[in-house]
Amino acid sequence: MRALPRHALFAAPAVALLLALTACGGSDSGSDSSKAASGTQQAAQGAGDTATEAAEDADDRTEPPLTGEIKTKAEAAALAAYPGTVVKSEEDAEKPGMYAVEVKQADGTSIEVYLDKSYKVTDTKKEGTEETEDAG
Repeated sequence: MRALPRHALFAAPAVALLLALTACGGSDSGSDSSKAASGTQQAAQGAGDTATEAAEDADDRTEPPLTGEIKTKAEAAALAAYPGTVVKSEEDAEKPGMYAVEVKQADGTSIEVYLDKSYKVTDTKKEGTEETEDAG
């Protein structure tokens, strides 16, 4: 038995999609091949957008959680400056050598508190915004 060429395996899903789009979107007066082609292009573009988003997510660095004495000191320093409840504390991947502690404040808002290795607050960021405030 002869095996199918590789390009035939990749073409089969595209043909199935084209047939499905033609069957679903056409009127009783006959289907228009340009509509089907347009639908296929839109479906391919949507798949490309999803792939782009996945690639961007893969670029995100994981931030290791703080542990032990470092965690205790970083959280205490963040809470001293911004009272509330610690949501998470981690090493900051965007700012190497820094710690990031997320604090939920009494009013329900969250603030990301950035600390240096000596546990001094160097910057903050309100969650849900891209603006930073000088902790000065």
